[in-house]
Amino acid sequence: MALYFQDKHPIGYELERAKYAEASGFSEIWQADTRLARDCVVLMSALLAETTTLRIGSGVLPIYTRNPAVIAATWSTMWELGGLTPQGESRVMLGLGAWWEPIASRVGADRRKPLTAMRENVEAIRELFTMQEVSYEGEFVNLDRVRLDVAYGDAGPRDIPIYVGATGPRMLELTGEICDGAVLNYVVSTDYIRDAVTRVATGAERGGRTIDDVDLPELLVCSLSDDDPEEAIMTGKSLVAYYLGTEPHIVEASGADPELVERVQEIVGWPATEADYRRAAHLIPDDLVRNLMAVGTTDQCRNKVAEYVEAGVTCPILYPIMDDMKPVIDAFAHWEI
Repeated sequence: MALYFQDKHPIGYELERAKYAEASGFSEIWQADTRLARDCVVLMSALLAETTTLRIGSGVLPIYTRNPAVIAATWSTMWELGGLTPQGESRVMLGLGAWWEPIASRVGADRRKPLTAMRENVEAIRELFTMQEVSYEGEFVNLDRVRLDVAYGDAGPRDIPIYVGATGPRMLELTGEICDGAVLNYVVSTDYIRDAVTRVATGAERGGRTIDDVDLPELLVCSLSDDDPEEAIMTGKSLVAYYLGTEPHIVEASGADPELVERVQEIVGWPATEADYRRAAHLIPDDLVRNLMAVGTTDQCRNKVAEYVEAGVTCPILYPIMDDMKPVIDAFAHWEI
């Protein structure tokens, strides 16, 4: 089980809840690189310093915002900071993404040919993690005899797993072909997840592997309240409204009615306020929010998470969107389907 941190909660609160989740049997935290609100590297470093066994991943770092050599050096630094788990695995994980519109173009990022750009970044960063000298000539990545020149301390290879936050079919296949795992997106149905797993499996076969060789964690919104399940559902609807209004790649994957999307987008633009999300929430049908996330009581949320696991998810990354995330941690502490 894992948790997803975005910018819903104060940073100090998240650090405390991370330690609580670690003590409650959770294995991972995935930190968002949230719009232009929070930087994942800063928060991941804090999480690594405040915990001892949790694995910490970026969910996900946009490839158009940093040079791959700088990415490799940054994750190497966090690898040093975090050390290894008791099982000998890297505590830090690298999740990469291709960003989304309209934010990319508004900040001047040349978000073209994302498949080519992603392949080049993954290949180059993986070579840099060997700590050997790397030359790479591509359309987006060009390295001329570059290495992570660690002069003091451990200069051995960094066995850091690389994930891609993949949503579209071709990116899912590429991820299966070249990555350790796919961070599957949220606000999607279990039918979407089954299709996504098939796409990743196709890519894995292309890379000479099977689906069992690819980790498949998935971001999964969880709005839980045994005291007021109706309010938990309404809170979930607010988040559905946000994504239908602002992130077209998730809209397409969600399977939402195009007419509903148009009505939501009349209220929610980018950037939007929490009040906008709440106003648009009243447009979202109950069956849609229940189809896209875990909402309601503890039992209802557990049952929904189980459906995603049965669809192929290997590690649910729960995103608690209530003000208090403790009920979610308690509901899934040492949980077994």
